[in-house]
Amino acid sequence: MKKLVITISFVMVIGLLIGIFFYNQTPNRTLPDIEPQPEEQNTDETPTQPEPIQEIYVDEQIGYSLQNDQLQITFDKGKNWTTVPVEKDQLFAGEYNGNKQELIGHSYILTENRAAFLYAEEPSWDNETIRILFTLDQGKTWMNSVVTEHYMGVRFRKVGFVDDQFGYIIISGGRTMSQEGSNVFLTFDGGQSWQETNNSGVSRLIADGGFVDTKIGFLSFGTINPEAPELYVTQDGGNTWKQATVNIPSEYDKIFVQAETPFIEDDHLAVFVNQGPNGDYKGGLVKGKFISTDKGNTWTFSMEVSPDEANK
Repeated sequence: MKKLVITISFVMVIGLLIGIFFYNQTPNRTLPDIEPQPEEQNTDETPTQPEPIQEIYVDEQIGYSLQNDQLQITFDKGKNWTTVPVEKDQLFAGEYNGNKQELIGHSYILTENRAAFLYAEEPSWDNETIRILFTLDQGKTWMNSVVTEHYMGVRFRKVGFVDDQFGYIIISGGRTMSQEGSNVFLTFDGGQSWQETNNSGVSRLIADGGFVDTKIGFLSFGTINPEAPELYVTQDGGNTWKQATVNIPSEYDKIFVQAETPFIEDDHLAVFVNQGPNGDYKGGLVKGKFISTDKGNTWTFSMEVSPDEANK
């Protein structure tokens, strides 16, 4: 038995030695090299670029933008922009807010020599301060003046200048259904100070208005289903107002119903009378042109005018 155990042990040792011999004769094997893979790049991501300014031009060179909740103006077709120091929301304050995608019509002036913007500070809806912000040097310096304080819910607003010194602002507010108050303010020092004229006494909704010189001015009323133009005139700088007579030919009765702002033409005054919000005569855009030779007291029909001619 002892010999058997010795024999088996001897065989195991011989087998172990043979295995070691053959292992040392086999070439070393290594794992294949694995190239590191670059991290995947998201090809959809692109560097963030500033959003292009969306311009609204009043002529070929001069325009404005309301992008990024701020008012900016340009005088060189967008090469350079100047930020106007006013909060965007103040430009649309009041009872009427516009669409806020563009400035409310007639609430601003934007020319090479003057930029002016009407706005309202409103601690409450019925206690607004109406102001005008303006520059005479394309935004290098700004001036700000109060037009009126404690105003209620401004709706209509319009600013205009007849010359460098004389200008006007017309506003309305406190609207209840089809009634409201309207007020006219004049400046004789280029907009630094404003004084209110006497009230016209009319409570209908105002549609338009303006002055042609320091004495002669107009207010046009009627915005909801007007049936005839209601034009008021002053010939003494707003001390007194009276209703003008607009002689509508019978064939245009209830067609030309809303007067716009009169203007000087040659040696007389002229005004376009449109069809109001519901007109459908020849598409609803044709206007009647009327002439006055007595400083706006009476008006006589001159001709029909196409929209293109009226907007020149």
